[in-house]
Amino acid sequence: MYESLKRHCKDFRLYVFAFDELTQRILTGLSLEHVTVIGLDSFEDDQLRSVKSSRTPAEYCWTSTPATISYVLDHYHEPHCTYIDADIYFFANPDELFRELGNRSVMITEHRYSPQYDLSNLSGKYCVQYITFLNDENGRTALQWWRNACLEWCYAREEDGKFGDQKYLDDWTTRFEGVHVLKHLGGGVAPWNVQQYDLYNENNSLYGYDRSTGNRFPVIFYHFHYLRFYDRRLLDLGDYRLSSTVQSLVYSPYVRHLERIVQMLSAIDSSIDWYGSRESSMISKRIVTMLKRMIKGQYNVVVYDAYQKRSEADR
Repeated sequence: MYESLKRHCKDFRLYVFAFDELTQRILTGLSLEHVTVIGLDSFEDDQLRSVKSSRTPAEYCWTSTPATISYVLDHYHEPHCTYIDADIYFFANPDELFRELGNRSVMITEHRYSPQYDLSNLSGKYCVQYITFLNDENGRTALQWWRNACLEWCYAREEDGKFGDQKYLDDWTTRFEGVHVLKHLGGGVAPWNVQQYDLYNENNSLYGYDRSTGNRFPVIFYHFHYLRFYDRRLLDLGDYRLSSTVQSLVYSPYVRHLERIVQMLSAIDSSIDWYGSRESSMISKRIVTMLKRMIKGQYNVVVYDAYQKRSEADR
């Protein structure tokens, strides 16, 4: 995510919240341009620590999302702050998205689900993938409400109209002043909505064509939800229908980029499996799951060697 942002945007400051010692040590040691690394010892407060034991690691990360934004606005006095999921990859400069925000204080993005993947009732209409708050009264009011709500309840289950940190956003356009829903289709292309678009390259840039409206748009970022390595050869892209074009134009360059980063990190510390730890029992279960998907026609199971060979050819 950082390297894709740096490629397309020359003026930014990325605040990375490291939730474990390894992440903090490696990122601090890399001394990345435009990056400030913040460890838990600096970030956690009594309110967060009081609920930490009641949340899984993932739930605690969700609980902390509004708190990370508040921390940046409070301690670094930024005029605005955008939370970005780590599995987002930029294909263009996000300036267009900021221009659309105009004089509003908060910007949220819709899932824009394809009908076959619509989980709005479960996980919400909006996606906490890219969310902007201005450091003004309207922005801070919404942010503080969200922080308090997540401290009170933030779990990976549906309960009383809530789900994680995300379904809280469903009524923000009426609950708060100055909330804008992003209209630009290029902000938030993802495996759950890409079926609605035809993607193509033009002048070394990625574009989409919305079949329902005929609108053409530059792809600003793609959300690589669920992508997982299960061993050095098997890559799981999730149970979404992803065309060969999407795999070629979107997934292949991303995986090749990940491979280059793995090689760089392996040179720093070869004792760590940078593809992620995996239990053999979990791998076996996943393989069975993926075989079932293939039978159903959900064919987005990739032998990683194919991407790796393309990477070697590029070099």
